[in-house]
Amino acid sequence: MTATAPKEADGGEAEGRRPSLSRWLIFGAAALAALVLALAILTTTSDKDDKAIDVPATGSADAGFARDMAVHHQQAVEMAYVVRDRTTDEDVRRLAYDIAQTQANQRGMLLGWLDLWGLPKTSADGYMAWMQGGGHMDHEVKDGSLMPGMATNTELDRLGKLKGRQAEIFYLQLMYDHHMGGVGMARACAQQCEVPLEKKFAQGMAEAQQSEMQLMTDLLKERAATPRK
Repeated sequence: MTATAPKEADGGEAEGRRPSLSRWLIFGAAALAALVLALAILTTTSDKDDKAIDVPATGSADAGFARDMAVHHQQAVEMAYVVRDRTTDEDVRRLAYDIAQTQANQRGMLLGWLDLWGLPKTSADGYMAWMQGGGHMDHEVKDGSLMPGMATNTELDRLGKLKGRQAEIFYLQLMYDHHMGGVGMARACAQQCEVPLEKKFAQGMAEAQQSEMQLMTDLLKERAATPRK
């Protein structure tokens, strides 16, 4: 269960008590450090015979998923910060806060794996080249949308200009699309990745994001709107 933002009192939250961006970043940075440290300890102590850690190849699904999902998650965190300042709705702000914390933590873990494996965080083969069946070919990289589900720069600019109900609806629609793309990538890793811990992580991610997609659908329905896809 992820951390949630403080609840509003008397139907509204005093401006001075709203979680600031710096507070979110500090909380997220501390959580990331703890997760990476825990992962390092788990990885280095789990091998009782002190054998070398099995390192995936740089072009493997394990490495590719870690690289690409870290980028995918970063945009989700950025969108959460944007909508946080565009609405005072408690439900949407709480969802955004939860997504920001969860995906920032997961991003730290993904990058931590790459560090432990001694693999580069970027690939000369481009995004999603690790997916079998050429799934990456279905997405045209343009205007900041690097992978399926990612918002374009134009869409991010629009989100930053909307307020209130309009911002809520557009954010929920963007995040629904974002999760849809993320679920597809996570399912591919669950099938193709070979590191047991990463396979389990990807499967759990797919299930959690599907649950959040249902919540987004419900929040959109309350606002007389629907997902775009």
